[in-house]
Amino acid sequence: MCRSDLRQAVLAKNDGLAASLRDGLARQGVTLVNLLSSPGSGKTELLARVLARAGERGVPVAALTADLATENDAVRLARSGAPVRQLLTDGLCHLEAGQVRARLADWLPPDTSVLFVENVGNLVCPASYDLGETLRIVLMAVTEGEDKPLKYPTAFGSAHLVVITKTDLAGPAGFDESLFHENVHQVNPGVQIVRSCARTGTGVGTLLDHALAARDGGPAHHPPLAPHPHSHHHPASAPVT
Repeated sequence: MCRSDLRQAVLAKNDGLAASLRDGLARQGVTLVNLLSSPGSGKTELLARVLARAGERGVPVAALTADLATENDAVRLARSGAPVRQLLTDGLCHLEAGQVRARLADWLPPDTSVLFVENVGNLVCPASYDLGETLRIVLMAVTEGEDKPLKYPTAFGSAHLVVITKTDLAGPAGFDESLFHENVHQVNPGVQIVRSCARTGTGVGTLLDHALAARDGGPAHHPPLAPHPHSHHHPASAPVT
């Protein structure tokens, strides 16, 4: 089997597991939100704010955070008061549906309505793996450059929502937001772009609202490189246990 055939086989197996996981979670009333970004985008702190806001609004949420090593992010997220679990990939640069399913077994609180998964900091490998999410959010800090969507078209082209982070640094960084919008829509026409800043709280409520909208009916936007283009309904699937 050549490398290309092997990769396709791996992705096909992952897609099957992701579809089963998505339906299993749906049967439990849980919606999975997959967060993708480069390292240093600020997604951990932003997620911590979203989890805290959910707690204030009485929304039962949980988070699974992935890293190659350390449980630092889980410790940071747990300060929000939400149930949090760390997933160590032991060097793997992305998460796969099977890893998520295994980590959720016998842990996910029964009243959870939204599960946030903070993927490994990387915009290459994670973009190809469906984790069973209903909503895929790609984040990028203003310090990373306006051409990032063109450099990582698979990630941005598969996003249901794009989030600009650290907007308080836009001026010092010389960030051209209009050019960024143009580049995003070149690879993902019509996708909504949200401005955020964990330091000021900008966009925190909006992100939670998008997660709840996905829970209540799924994202309205259909990206050209959708991570799960087929139906979410697979009657043979079973709940996550």
